[in-house]
Amino acid sequence: MTHHIHYLPNGIGIIHKEVSHTKIAHCGFVLDIGSRDEQLHQLGIAHFWEHMAFKGTHKRKAYHIINRLETVGGELNAYTTKEKICFYASVLDNHYEKALELLADITFDSVFPENQIERERHVILEEMALYADSPEDALQDEFDALVFANHPLGHNILGTSESVRRFQRQDFAQFIQDNIDTGRIIFSSVGNLPFKKVLRWAEKHLGHLPSQSAHLERRPFESYRPVQIQKTKSTQQAYCALGRTAYHLYDPKRLPFFMLVNLLGGPGMNSRLNLALRERHGFVYSVEAGYTPFLDTGQLGIYFATEPKHLEKSLQLVHKELRLLREQKLGVLQLHNAKEQLMGQMAMAEESNLSYMLMMGKSLLDKETIEPIDQIFADIRAVSAERLQDIAQEMLHPDQLSQLLYLPE
Repeated sequence: MTHHIHYLPNGIGIIHKEVSHTKIAHCGFVLDIGSRDEQLHQLGIAHFWEHMAFKGTHKRKAYHIINRLETVGGELNAYTTKEKICFYASVLDNHYEKALELLADITFDSVFPENQIERERHVILEEMALYADSPEDALQDEFDALVFANHPLGHNILGTSESVRRFQRQDFAQFIQDNIDTGRIIFSSVGNLPFKKVLRWAEKHLGHLPSQSAHLERRPFESYRPVQIQKTKSTQQAYCALGRTAYHLYDPKRLPFFMLVNLLGGPGMNSRLNLALRERHGFVYSVEAGYTPFLDTGQLGIYFATEPKHLEKSLQLVHKELRLLREQKLGVLQLHNAKEQLMGQMAMAEESNLSYMLMMGKSLLDKETIEPIDQIFADIRAVSAERLQDIAQEMLHPDQLSQLLYLPE
């Protein structure tokens, strides 16, 4: 299961992992462009572009794009984050070239038909309304804005209703022209196909694309100030977000901090916050802690909802768990179990070829390499209880945490 990496003369990187015992291939383009690259008058245009890529190219209308892979049982999809846009597909491996060609078409040859812009504008405004009606989603978006105040990382990926209503065809062309850099695009692929064949198809459908450069520098975030805000909402429950800025993608403390956050509120039912708030007291249906590293900073977020009468006690329990991590070093068995749990979760995530394909593209863009899972496991095993406690003392002090509350009216 070897990785093969090749760069075309125009700068586009190709990475492929051959896997046996599967008939499904996954492939996609990962572009180093995201919502943080938007100017103030462009808020939401990266996400809007992601939608519009499916609405027409020079040789296909929207109907033909949708049907191209679905008629052979395949799937076509896309997503936008604060730092990446991805267009990807999953198909039976005998339809692989068809998927590659279609992805290249929508990624590099969209025409943004005016009538489709108007139609999709309404779709995105509906999407925004849906998020606004969901307290969990609205809370996370507003918490981003709170932590990354007056910075592109704090902007909602969907944009604002005003900006979405403004966009015209030339706005998409200008954004792409300003941001597309063929040296910052990866075509990532996983399937039971030889690399020679994948490379031949990639050269056929991507080799003719002209080299393009965008010399843009992302503005670093350097001005975090902890803030506490509460608002009233027409909800039944009280919603809480708690967190702060965190380590960037290249910080050596990133992996041990990820391990610490996983222990605190990761997906396991045995996370400390889940045991404290749900299992022992029944205050919440779910509670989670997440850590998202960016290229120059990162974010820690803890999220839960509870009955208003349990809010104060729930917050006390959260802060108690944070204090225990700061004040008490993990025991030998606790440390061993935390490592084993994280390694097991990572190994299971790698079992998903689709997730692995997306991870490879992002990792090659951000780190110019794919770190072997054995090396990651070795790094996890090397983490000491003292190191975790030092990081907890640095990152989990209550004076440095921002808090956003939604309280019922």
